Amino acid sequence: MADPAADKTAAPGRGRRRALVIGGGFAGVEAATALQRAGGFDVTLVSDRDFLYLFPISVWVPVRGIPFGRAQVSLYEIARRRGFRVVVDTVEEVCSAENVVRGAAGTYAYDYLVVAMGAEKLRPSGVDHTLSICGRPQTGLEIRDRLDALIAKGSGSIAVGFGGNPKDCSAVRGGPAFELLFNIHALLERKKIRDRFELTFFAPMAEPGERMGRRALAMTDAMFAKHGIGKRVGTPIAGFDEAGVAFADGSRLDADLVLFIPGAAGHHVMAVSDLPLNEAGFIRIDDHGLVEGTTNVYAAGDAAALEGPDWRAKQGHTAEVMARNAAFNIVASEAGRPERKGYQAHLSIVCLMDTGDGAAMVYRGRTRNVVVPLPLVGHWMKQAWGRYARAVKLGRIPRVPGL
Repeated sequence: MADPAADKTAAPGRGRRRALVIGGGFAGVEAATALQRAGGFDVTLVSDRDFLYLFPISVWVPVRGIPFGRAQVSLYEIARRRGFRVVVDTVEEVCSAENVVRGAAGTYAYDYLVVAMGAEKLRPSGVDHTLSICGRPQTGLEIRDRLDALIAKGSGSIAVGFGGNPKDCSAVRGGPAFELLFNIHALLERKKIRDRFELTFFAPMAEPGERMGRRALAMTDAMFAKHGIGKRVGTPIAGFDEAGVAFADGSRLDADLVLFIPGAAGHHVMAVSDLPLNEAGFIRIDDHGLVEGTTNVYAAGDAAALEGPDWRAKQGHTAEVMARNAAFNIVASEAGRPERKGYQAHLSIVCLMDTGDGAAMVYRGRTRNVVVPLPLVGHWMKQAWGRYARAVKLGRIPRVPGL
């Protein structure tokens, strides 16, 4: 349902073009904001929840570094400040042939559409026995409670890992697994019980994290050794059960708690819609974000199929670039101007990897790979980024280019 206050600030204008954004994550909020700022459009954002979740800082929720609410920004408040309309509804189908999106509570017509619904996760056998920091926001609270129970018990074994999607090499998110693992280590150290816990990292690929570059890979390996964290990599995962992880070679990793980020896959709504998809279920777009075979539908963020180097990854900063480009290209198209902006020139991996008591800045582009350790100050920098991100989304401060 729409927030009444938000409706008052974004009442439909007679004769104005209708811009519809579906998805309330980084890409969706950025697209709606940019389109409203451009003027000339009635902008509506449809999301299945009423808040933007700041996933980059959500790793602190399970270790009680921040309360759950601090990782949320109200979409209604963003809309009031930015001037677009928010509707909370579950999208069920995109019908580009009719220029409509069908939801559980209504049908939404558009002149231009930006699809920013994100991705879903693969479901390997027994995955319900695991918890993912990159899943539903509320899962962070479940991880927190499970950690609390193990700490109260006084000892235990915790396995943290991630997987990929063999049909799309960009559909992997490993950074949060490293961050969560290092933050759990730091938490146990602060409580002076680290020696009573066994921590193990696992992944099916031989060199998990290699897409961040060889320097980052060497850094994480060094941190595993320094912190006494075990490592099980290079063997496909057969499945999960209540006692741990089973591997394809018949071996096992037993654990009291398994935290796992599956590889990403296309959103199930796209499978019943009429947009073109790649083998993994992501929407096929050109460099400008325009969906193949359409003239008025764009896709941004995790919903879109990214083309580029093998190390490319679906990340929040790329999603926001794609969203801003989509808005620019929609405005240019509506005005009959030929200029367009593309995402390929901006493909990079940027990560401020928090470790609970510090961080490391990782950058990988087409020509450079930089890793900068930031003991102590890095943790403060990531905390500052969380405050900055909230303020920017609410329009309280201008966005710094590149952040």
